[in-house]
Amino acid sequence: MTHSHRKRGILAAAAAVVAFALAGCATSASGGSADAPEALEHVRFGYIADFNGASLLAIADDQDLWEKHGIEVETPVFTNGPLQIQALGTNDLDFGYIGPGAMWLPASGQAKVAAINSLGNADRVIAQAGITSIEDLKGKKVAVPEGTSGDMILTMALRSAGMTIDDVEKVAMDPATIVAAFSSKQVDAAGIWYPLIDTIQEQVPDLEILAENEDFIDDVAFPSAFVASPSFVEENPEATTKVLAVLREAMDYRVENLDEVIELTSKMLKIDAAALEVEAENAKYMTAAEVDALTEDGTVVTWLTALNEYFTTAGKLTEPTDPTEYYLGDQFVEAGE
Repeated sequence: MTHSHRKRGILAAAAAVVAFALAGCATSASGGSADAPEALEHVRFGYIADFNGASLLAIADDQDLWEKHGIEVETPVFTNGPLQIQALGTNDLDFGYIGPGAMWLPASGQAKVAAINSLGNADRVIAQAGITSIEDLKGKKVAVPEGTSGDMILTMALRSAGMTIDDVEKVAMDPATIVAAFSSKQVDAAGIWYPLIDTIQEQVPDLEILAENEDFIDDVAFPSAFVASPSFVEENPEATTKVLAVLREAMDYRVENLDEVIELTSKMLKIDAAALEVEAENAKYMTAAEVDALTEDGTVVTWLTALNEYFTTAGKLTEPTDPTEYYLGDQFVEAGE
């Protein structure tokens, strides 16, 4: 954005820019274009400090997409998806990001799935040296972040071996604590993901990998997604569409410029780009048009239905909501028209 454009944006939305200066995480009005909105829509958008959770926000900031679509944004960081769902429910957040392990929360009516972000293959069940099978985990201490994809892959791996979570000593920990606990051998195994596994492996080079996403690909996909407050979507349809338009543009940019986006996200998070590259290598990213096609042919609903069935079997859900009721697929497609 040129200096003159930014100056005009500031003059056109002085109050919003004061808020931006104080919060340090908002943008000004669209660069002075004739059709720029007079007032910015204020949106609180949560994220997790990893590549999947932050890359589209890094792009939106770098490419001035928020201001292009008339959005003033706050971007608070969270350690996991369930905390963001809680924040949506208490009206402390409007949008957020979750991995596949938290998809049971939208299915329980607590959030809307606004957009599919990626398909993941970064999750693993890892174990200390000498533990070579899922069956070997019986009675062992296994760390997992509750309600995450690490929780999900552990449950699926146990089920594939004819076991349940009751067969192990499950210890709920946040991801950073798992890194320390596994590295210091305080736990025998963990359900966790890359790039955290790389960090662990620096300390425990002989760790065992007992299960990974691809082991279950025939049964269920592992989509990460952006979620929205049901009340925000209902009360602010235009703002919702604007946010979806930002995500669509950022999705396309990520596919076309992945190496650059890794660097952008590295700067945003102050995380080494090499670690984010590992994470990016373990995910599939799609353009908005590809997500449109997967939405319109029913594939996304099929993914979400399979997850509903998994979470029901795992005891997370009793009566899951039909995905057509909580996935904003039609609105996502319309935001590109």
